[in-house]
Amino acid sequence: MKIQQLKDFLDAKAAYYNHPDFITNDPICIPHRFSVLQDIEIAGFFAAVLAWGNRTSIIKKCTELMKMMDNSPYDYIRHHQPRERMKLMSFCHRTFNGLDLLYFVEFLQHYYTNVTSLEFAFSGHLTEKDENVEKALLGFHKVFFALEHPERTRKHISTPARNSACKRLNMYLRWMVRKDENGVDFGLWQHISPSQLICPVDVHVSRVAARLGLIPEAKADWKTATALTHQLKKLDPDDPAKYDFALFGLGVIEKYV
Repeated sequence: MKIQQLKDFLDAKAAYYNHPDFITNDPICIPHRFSVLQDIEIAGFFAAVLAWGNRTSIIKKCTELMKMMDNSPYDYIRHHQPRERMKLMSFCHRTFNGLDLLYFVEFLQHYYTNVTSLEFAFSGHLTEKDENVEKALLGFHKVFFALEHPERTRKHISTPARNSACKRLNMYLRWMVRKDENGVDFGLWQHISPSQLICPVDVHVSRVAARLGLIPEAKADWKTATALTHQLKKLDPDDPAKYDFALFGLGVIEKYV
């Protein structure tokens, strides 16, 4: 497929899936239940971190978690007492358990006591000259684990330093940074450019990308994610992550591979 044909094809697919109807059955519906910046950030962060497996199950578990936080995540994070965290020990989604959740909540309470937005835990490590968000992800990993933490919890926050594709964090950044008239992504963060985003890559996206000739083989790691994004920038240098809608839709919904 020639590059203009590929662009036309993926632009059409991105436009089709980047639509408000997409929200209902996707984990992004969790932060869309809120209107305050910090509520959206926290709900979105948990929805992205817990985005493993079946989307229906993910939404169900995130809904359960928001209920445990009285459906006011920022207020809960800021004002709960440490003894109140124990009720969170019963939470579990796949390998993410109550012990992990306790640390996440502890970190967020510590962070929001000093900083107004989670954006700066990422953007504080980035400049406008950086090609992509690699430094932001590396820096966030260090910030997130600056407090004493269970070793097992480290697996739930990925990092390019381990050649992880960082799919869930890149998806979270897409939600927070991208903005267009369609209203799926929030576009609330101003210090990271959409052009710096890395396309979220998992097994489904990588298979579609390989079939389309965007990458040489279907792998889900950091090297592949950056290589794919480099190719997508040839189609839209200002907004390569919009093609996540197209590649995800083709792979998961249309079973294109």
